[in-house]
Amino acid sequence: MSAVIVKQPWGKAIPPSAEVESLEASPKHFFECDNLTMSESFDIDAPNIDAPAIDMPTTDPVPEPFEVHFASRVDRLPPYMFGRINNSLYQKRRAGDDVIDLGMGNPSDPPDPAVIQKLADAASDEGNHGYSKSNGIVNLRREVASKYYRKYGVRLDPDSEIIACLGSKEGFSHMCLALMGPGDTAMIPSPYFPVHMYGVILASGNVVSLDVADPDRFLQNVAYTCEHMAPRPKVLIVNYPHNPSSAVIEPDFFVEVVRLAKKYGFLVIHDFAYADVAFDGYQPPSFLAAPGAKDVGVEFTTMSKGYNMAGWRVGFCAGNADMIRGLGTIKGYYDYGMFQAIQIAAIVALRETEANVENQSIIYQGRRDVLVNGLRRLGWKLESPKAGMFVWAEVPEPWRSSMSTMDFAMKLLEEGNVAVSPGSGFGSAGEGFLRMSLVENEQRLRQAVRQIGKCIGNPSVAAETSVEVDH
Repeated sequence: MSAVIVKQPWGKAIPPSAEVESLEASPKHFFECDNLTMSESFDIDAPNIDAPAIDMPTTDPVPEPFEVHFASRVDRLPPYMFGRINNSLYQKRRAGDDVIDLGMGNPSDPPDPAVIQKLADAASDEGNHGYSKSNGIVNLRREVASKYYRKYGVRLDPDSEIIACLGSKEGFSHMCLALMGPGDTAMIPSPYFPVHMYGVILASGNVVSLDVADPDRFLQNVAYTCEHMAPRPKVLIVNYPHNPSSAVIEPDFFVEVVRLAKKYGFLVIHDFAYADVAFDGYQPPSFLAAPGAKDVGVEFTTMSKGYNMAGWRVGFCAGNADMIRGLGTIKGYYDYGMFQAIQIAAIVALRETEANVENQSIIYQGRRDVLVNGLRRLGWKLESPKAGMFVWAEVPEPWRSSMSTMDFAMKLLEEGNVAVSPGSGFGSAGEGFLRMSLVENEQRLRQAVRQIGKCIGNPSVAAETSVEVDH
């Protein structure tokens, strides 16, 4: 038997010469303790009659409630505005109701079959399943540069002026982390896409929201804010075609943005998510096409909309090399890039499917016409958007004056089985409006108009009736 040293908490170690057996092997052991030597054998299972009796507790004490305390950046976030609608939508569908969902801008059409096939082929290659580069494989960045030059006449260095993101939303949020901190302020459009507000807040920054409806007034407000705020805002966030309002601008808008950025020293982030979805011959301009734009800012693009690859999470940031490097630093700590097979398939999409992207805009334009014309026949007042995936519709009277936008949206859902996004979910400037997406096909959109008509009738007739009753 090998020697074992056993150390007791109250005594000394038994020397190896004692040849002590393991406790499991025998109940008989020798112990050497201070002022006491026990050489007799004893049974470790026998009770110690000299020890005082201890009554074991019959129940565990009631523990104090365990609390999780979030960081202040999380506490600054408001309740999710669309949670009420999403919960009701889920419950109705579980009950078997056929709800037409015009709420989220989630493309319902598939990507080009060639892109799907390339994904399958690339996923079959064992070499594509390891970690990828967080800034994107070089050939993908080269294709992005080629598209910028081909479509906008903009020259970009794929190595220093382009980075791939896990969708533009991820890239935007991490760019805010790279640029902003406590005490920094960003100017954002109002109404706002939620990440434009809360990406800044999560980066511990502050926001100043500026009305986006009139481009000239927006620029005037940018200048005024910079003149009168101390310290001056660090970042300007712009988003055209705008989500949710579908507001658009012309190229000279960005020329003025660059001039103001250089005058007041702020950085520019342009969210160009709807670059590939435009109607009636309108071409959304790229911020980077403005002279000097790369000196002051970056632009985010995505393959979610025009390419129908929303779930693939493929986006890009291009422009100022220093800002790109800062984003790359953050991403290097947070992720290992996107699945390489997806990147390879995205190369095929950028290189070979531009005709399909143009055709997708035609499809969205047809859906826009169906929805806009149908709502107008019901008496709604709204503009026909030139770009984007949404119709921004003013809530008609008498409901605009008699209930909140959220309550009106819930009415359409509960009584008409049509889900829409209340404008209040995009900030106070959105109150009184609804955002309706163009993701359903034309037949479903016609059905949605019919169901809205049955739910609330013709608003102009209802308003006249309300006036007569009031009098």
